[in-house]
Amino acid sequence: IERKTHVKINRKETMLAKLRKSCSCTPQKLKNFLMDFFPVLRWLPKYQCKEYIWGDVMSGLVIGIILVPQAIAYSLLAGLKPIYSLYTSFFANIIYFLMGTSRHVSVGIFSLISLMVGQVVDRELLLAGFDLNDDAPPVSGDGSLQTDNLSNTTAFNLTIAGINAECGKECYAIGIATALTFMAGVYQVLMGIFRLGFVSMYLSESVLDGFATGASLTILTAQVKYLIGIKIPRSQGHGMLVITWINIFRNISQANLCDVITSAICIVVLVTAKELGDRYKHKLKFPLPTELVVIVVATLVSHYGKLNEVYASSVSGAIPTGFIPPKVPEFNLMLRVALDALPLAIVSFVFTVSLSEMFAKKYAYTIRANQEMFAVGFCNIIPSFFHSFATSAALAKTLVKTSTGCQTQISGVISAMVVLLVLLFLAPLFYSLQKCVLACIIIVSLRGALRKFRDVPARYCVNKVDTLVWVVTMSASALVSTEIGLLVGIVFSMLCIIARTQRPRTALLGQIQDTSFYEDDLEYENLATVPKVKIFRFEGPLYYANRNYFLKSLYRLTNLDPNLEAARRKKYEKKEKQHLKKGNHRTANGLGIGETTLQLVPKQIDFHALVVDCSSISFLDTTGVNTLKEIQKDYNNLNISVLLACCNPSVIDSLKRGGYFGKDFGCMQEMLFYSIHNAVLFAKDQK
Repeated sequence: IERKTHVKINRKETMLAKLRKSCSCTPQKLKNFLMDFFPVLRWLPKYQCKEYIWGDVMSGLVIGIILVPQAIAYSLLAGLKPIYSLYTSFFANIIYFLMGTSRHVSVGIFSLISLMVGQVVDRELLLAGFDLNDDAPPVSGDGSLQTDNLSNTTAFNLTIAGINAECGKECYAIGIATALTFMAGVYQVLMGIFRLGFVSMYLSESVLDGFATGASLTILTAQVKYLIGIKIPRSQGHGMLVITWINIFRNISQANLCDVITSAICIVVLVTAKELGDRYKHKLKFPLPTELVVIVVATLVSHYGKLNEVYASSVSGAIPTGFIPPKVPEFNLMLRVALDALPLAIVSFVFTVSLSEMFAKKYAYTIRANQEMFAVGFCNIIPSFFHSFATSAALAKTLVKTSTGCQTQISGVISAMVVLLVLLFLAPLFYSLQKCVLACIIIVSLRGALRKFRDVPARYCVNKVDTLVWVVTMSASALVSTEIGLLVGIVFSMLCIIARTQRPRTALLGQIQDTSFYEDDLEYENLATVPKVKIFRFEGPLYYANRNYFLKSLYRLTNLDPNLEAARRKKYEKKEKQHLKKGNHRTANGLGIGETTLQLVPKQIDFHALVVDCSSISFLDTTGVNTLKEIQKDYNNLNISVLLACCNPSVIDSLKRGGYFGKDFGCMQEMLFYSIHNAVLFAKDQK
């Protein structure tokens, strides 16, 4: 087979041509740029109103109804007031409507992202000297924003943060959150500009599932104190999960009976409704708004039963109406959280793109991953000026959107209008809502992630290594911290891949009788051994990290180390020469000189050709080429020929460049074969 001659591409000229093309500006190019950057300009003029509007309105209303209680609940995770979660939900839906390429994903608050934001906020509040206890009596609600109570307006030097000294706990907390969100958005936009979307490839399904499950355990742990109504400090740093549980058991005697009873009732109602909804979802036109019903009923009971005044049950407090004037995130705060924003940006982007691709494939359309990165980046940058925190696509809400007939992102605008209605008029009505009810909503929403524990046996049967990656990532995310857990998961999964390539499977092959095919003689029965020929398969790339393993496996399976055999022969010849110089015609073994030649060929060498099956060798580095040259030389010294079979073109090119076939490639046809059978036939014909 003759190789094609490829024309060499002048990369410099190609890059210059692309640069000239990208830098040129024409009206048509400007129009295309705007339509690419704002995909809504492409699909909205083609919107089929009669066909799509009912499904979009229905799904938008349902998601809006779900968003309101979730936004209020997830504010507990972020360590912020509920109003900021509502801002986040509103702006994220509007911006993604303009810039997103997915028709179905729901972008907004997400439990894991809220948790990551909350951990950074808590850490910075603690470093600034604030009390992390958020169970202080709420301020009286008059519909306007107010500062925290006196314990959290500690006057201290805030010059390091670049903001005025009158800023209290709430002001400082949202300042940290917006700075973190802005930096995460900047990272995502920069990743889009430099086309760094490939970073998501290093987050395998096992890593993402393990991270989500570990973070879910952390979320659950953080909500237990609200469930039972105890007042314990919010743990910070590594080992937060263990420390929190220790504090819970130490203070379990202080549990608020009213909160415990309320939590039990809410969990039973929510779980029952979810299970019934899952069982009869094919009969329901849209999911039951259980969270909203629970919140409305619980708020009414708490208000008219005066649960806060009589039983000291912790409530949400005043939620102001309207919008706060926009404010530029503080630059000095950005410097403090710049490192924390990186994992937040990556996780937010990966979840958004993976969900977008999943639903695009399901409904037969395409998305642009790079534009998705821009969309989610600006969903963080722009809202950060309006007192919002980081966002991402959420699987649960996206599934609800698709099940209720969503066709386009018009549904996101409808959801934003529902949130706007709450922001402008209805927010103060949630003053008496108990925090334990919000904690119940959060915990029940974790059902999907926590159910991953049931899948461990099935996952283990499919792939043990992936299961180990899941366990390590989940454990690190739960027991250390979410950011460290994500990093540990990525590093560990890469180490598993490296370990697989370092010690791949090796085998000697036998011939399937009456065929020209060969397989592993340890895995299959009734294989015929090829006389005087050994066929060795190495199922992995050959590079510097597995060179020694390749040689050891080859020597072990062929039962011959050519270096040891050559050394033994040299030693034997040296002894023979010494005997001959002394005039003794008997050898060291007591044999005649004529019989000595027989001793130079050991009995264990039962082959004269070694065929290396290279079909599984994906690439060779310099060390790999030198290793093949080394075994060729060593075995040739023992009159054993080394033949390569089934090499891919890149391996052949590496061998040519490394001089394996000599300078003029004259011996190439006698050393390289396109099938194992051809190599075996050639070896049998050799003398």
